[in-house]
Amino acid sequence: MNKNITPTVEGGLLTAIAVILGLASTYLPIVGVAVEFFCPAPFVVLTVRRGVKIGLAALFVSFVLLTLFTSPILSTRIVLTLNLCGVVLGYCIIKKYSTVKSLLATFISAAISQMLLVGFLAAVMDINFGELEISTMKEAFGESFQIYESIGMEQAAINQMREQISKVIELMAYLIPLILILLALINSVACYLTSQWIFKKLQIEFLPPLPSFTEWRFPVAFLYVSAFAIIGMYWGGTREWNLIFTVSINILILSMGVGLLQGFSLLSFLADRYRVSKFWRRIFYILILLNGLLTQILAFAGLFDMLFDYRKKLDG
Repeated sequence: MNKNITPTVEGGLLTAIAVILGLASTYLPIVGVAVEFFCPAPFVVLTVRRGVKIGLAALFVSFVLLTLFTSPILSTRIVLTLNLCGVVLGYCIIKKYSTVKSLLATFISAAISQMLLVGFLAAVMDINFGELEISTMKEAFGESFQIYESIGMEQAAINQMREQISKVIELMAYLIPLILILLALINSVACYLTSQWIFKKLQIEFLPPLPSFTEWRFPVAFLYVSAFAIIGMYWGGTREWNLIFTVSINILILSMGVGLLQGFSLLSFLADRYRVSKFWRRIFYILILLNGLLTQILAFAGLFDMLFDYRKKLDG
């Protein structure tokens, strides 16, 4: 990008690109989901080149313009949960933070933004995010059951599926906090990946690459937290303490997810060590993901790897 261009022109151009991306993500079916992930990238570029103040000013202008062309809810969601991540990541690049620290800061900002959005919907628009998600799921599965009935599927099989789905939906009602965390994680990772690609195209210095996946390790705190979460689920379930049960089940599933990620990292290390071909390791990974028992075993292996560090013992 031409360095002689003035901050005003560059800021206006990148803000216009961000607004177009926001509108495209709102109005384009299917493709809009992919376009949405690129929304923060212009703000990363602008913040790195012109500073945080210019980035925040462009953020406000994009909010005003998106509100004019869409609605306050949509513009707030795009600006808070997506574009703000771009400014935060740009700030981290300016400060030359490590890649892990930058990703963590971006994720925290995305998580806080998700909570602010939920609070905004509840306080201003009187919209309950949890009830909205649950009702949407019920409507979607209700339409599916109608299709099954129209093609002549047996009513007994439909009733059995309906009962299983109702249990899943009941469980999902407890996992709203985890859903918000996952959305924040997706937004922050997408912001990092899209910005990395664009910075490479523009030949602008980006963050250092992440460590090899075989070297990924997470704090042992996840193991201890998961143990306390299991106890919390037992107490909350047997004594009908809904708050404790809800917090515990979200923490447990989050910890197990992190453990699963470290478990795959450990598997990748072993596959490299014993020279397993990429084809066979991918087949093995898919089989694990398709089998609930193997997935849980690998998640627990990853959690205990945080404590015992099997890779260090093997190398030793």
